[in-house]
Amino acid sequence: MAVIAVIPARYGSSRLPAKPLREIGGVPMVVRVWRSVCACPTIDRVVVATDHDQIAAVVRQAGGEVRMTSPDHQSGTDRVAEVARSLRAAIYVNVQGDLPFVAAADLTALVAPMRAEPGLAMATLATPLVESAEWSNPNIVKVVCDNRGNALYFSRAGIPFPREGGLPANARRHLGVYAYRRGFLLKFASLPPGVLERIEMLEQLRALENGYAIRVASAAHPSLEIDTPEDLAQAQEVARPTAARDGA
Repeated sequence: MAVIAVIPARYGSSRLPAKPLREIGGVPMVVRVWRSVCACPTIDRVVVATDHDQIAAVVRQAGGEVRMTSPDHQSGTDRVAEVARSLRAAIYVNVQGDLPFVAAADLTALVAPMRAEPGLAMATLATPLVESAEWSNPNIVKVVCDNRGNALYFSRAGIPFPREGGLPANARRHLGVYAYRRGFLLKFASLPPGVLERIEMLEQLRALENGYAIRVASAAHPSLEIDTPEDLAQAQEVARPTAARDGA
């Protein structure tokens, strides 16, 4: 069962322009993501999908495979679907290009239910959310699940809301990594954006709005997602050698 990982990397970003090319520890962010995904033994092939020549150039210089895609795509999944039309596989893994420290073990956990359950169309990752500041941060997406582990809803708001105060024990942070079966991926890309998707600006809500289940696998490593200059500064700190961080 072939698995292709696609890393959509768009040059334009309102909060952090030229985000994929921002360097973290001297390495462009998109190259860090590519290296992290290549470390996963579950994935057979890794492709960076972009609409920008400079992004393509730095990836190719690092030894990566690139597919040029349309600049008109509204979401990363639409960009992955364009790649899927020409590169056939049973499962496609969409790793957003702003996850420079995504863990290979978590990608394996993502693919596992797709291999085990032939009827499962889509899966994603989440990790426990332990800081109140993150729970109230709209840049951090939250997810709530049913008893089967399928997503009930994704939101930028703090969900579930604790009427008695404090941080909910079951608060979970969504990670921008997805797995799709090929037929579903192509169907998904053909659907118009949903009402909730447009309100929250979260593409995964399109699947829920159309009645498709999304399995939420547990990530053991809370991967840092780079959305703002503050996130980038935090990533720079993470990337520094331990001795340098400790002042040795």
